[in-house]
Formats: sequence, C-alpha cells, structure tokens
Amino acid sequence: MATPLATPQRIWLTGATSGIGEALAKRLLQDGHRVALTARRRDALEALAAPFDNALVVPADLTDRASVREAGERIAAVFGGLELALLNAGTCEYLDARHFDIDLVERVLTTNLHGTLYAVDAALPLLRRARDAHRRPQLAAVSSASAYFPLPRAEAYGASKAAISYFLASLRLDLAAEGIDVSLIHPGFVRTPLTERNDFPMPMRVEVDEAVEAILRGLEKRSLDIHFPRRFTWLVKLAGILPPVLRHRLGLRLTRNADTEGRS
Repeated sequence: MATPLATPQRIWLTGATSGIGEALAKRLLQDGHRVALTARRRDALEALAAPFDNALVVPADLTDRASVREAGERIAAVFGGLELALLNAGTCEYLDARHFDIDLVERVLTTNLHGTLYAVDAALPLLRRARDAHRRPQLAAVSSASAYFPLPRAEAYGASKAAISYFLASLRLDLAAEGIDVSLIHPGFVRTPLTERNDFPMPMRVEVDEAVEAILRGLEKRSLDIHFPRRFTWLVKLAGILPPVLRHRLGLRLTRNADTEGRS
C-alpha cells in the first residue's frame, strides 16, 4: 500500500467519479481525509460519497468559470480552507490530421487546460487560508507523459497537457515564496474507462491501484514530478531530450506504426 498522506487533510479532488479520480477519492476518504468531490454529475458524486461521512459533494462544470468559482465558494463555506487541491479532471480525444477537426481541438483544450486553470483560480485562495507553521498547502495537477514528447494524433491532448505542465511548473516558482508547494503528475498508460477506448497498443500500462499508490507516494514526498510507471516515463523523457532531427525521425516512425495498426 502507498504511504498515506498525513491526516487529516482538507482536500479538493476534481474528476472524482471515474478512473484514477474515483480510485483516489475512495482511498482518500477511507484514509480519513475530508474530501470535496467534484465532477459534472451530482448523482454519480452522491453515489460515491454515500458510504462516507467525510465527503462533500460539490458538482461543477469545470469548463464554466462561474461554476468552478461557485464550487470554490461552497468548499470555503464548509471546509474554510484546503491543505491539498488535487486537480485530476480531464478528457482525451485523438485527432486525424487528414480531416482536421477544430471542434475536437477546442473541446480537449477547454476541458483539460481551461478546466484546470479555472480550478487553480478557485483553489489558490483556499490554499492560502490553510498556511500555517506546521504544514505547507499543496497544489497538484494531473498532466500526462505525452507532455514530454510529441506523439501522433495527440496534437490536442498533448498540447493541453504540455500547457498544464508548463503553467504549473512556472506557477510553482512564484508560489514558493508564499509557502505553497506544487506537484505535477505525469502518468503513462493507466487502465481506465478513458484508455479502454484507445485503438492502439499501450506499452507498460498499469492498473489504477498502482497509479493511486504512485500518486500518493509522490504527494507525501512533495515530489515536483510524479511520473509512472518509471520504466516507461524515463524512456519518454529521454526521447524528449533527443536532438530535434532524431525526435522527428522517432515521431515519424511512431506515426507510421500508428497508421499501420489503424489499417490492420
């Protein structure tokens, strides 16, 4: 089992009703944290929260700035502040450049990037309220290993995650003086309902429980970059620092492989 976070903490978790988010929600609630659970569907949130008396149901549409701010106000009214904001919500759609779909690109960027930024906007005042001499509040967001290296068909998804990684890494520098820690989470392939829709091989894919353990270990250590599975993410990191010509050649090989698998 993963090392549990120091308890009790007041935590805001977005994307709480599916995949990694749902597994994290259950684990954090079982460990005794007070967790504000956010997703679009109230009924799914209420079903998740039903067995626990330390869950706060806060439905919101993360693509709607006003909705996210209302969620922050609801959390402030009940919790007062936050020790941890864990921004997990996101989506994935793959682009076929032969039939360029700007609506797809906009959907993915709005959900992943703007949704995360709206949540950061709502979370920061709550994290500032929780500062004390004994525990530094923590902001964490889920990016993706795709942020390390451009992949075929991942123009929208990878761009949204790379933007999240850059934004949070830069924000980390400016929040350090305030005593707020920032962690980025870069998963490889995890078996979730979202990845089950993928139509290509997913090397070194891990189960959701393994992902939860890696995330909780990293959060407890205040790691700057929580990435897993390490045997996969180190390879992607190394590919990302190759000279541009070599990165391009490797990307072309991946594109050809993807095209072949798509036709098979």
